Amino acid sequence: LEVSRQLFNHFADKVYRTVIPRNVRLAEAPSFGVPVMYHDKGSSGSKAYLALAGEIIRRNKEATV
Repeated sequence: LEVSRQLFNHFADKVYRTVIPRNVRLAEAPSFGVPVMYHDKGSSGSKAYLALAGEIIRRNKEATV
């Protein structure tokens, strides 16, 4: 938590707001040789990566306008 706070304080708007949680399904996916979206698209880790992708897309759109 302290590291996150320091990142936000130092880098402000450069830090993405989406947090990728530690998740068993995320850890298992590489051993099956597939992305987590194929391994378990309903897991909290998969949903967090989708949220991060959306955040990246939104930021890129805002930066080009």
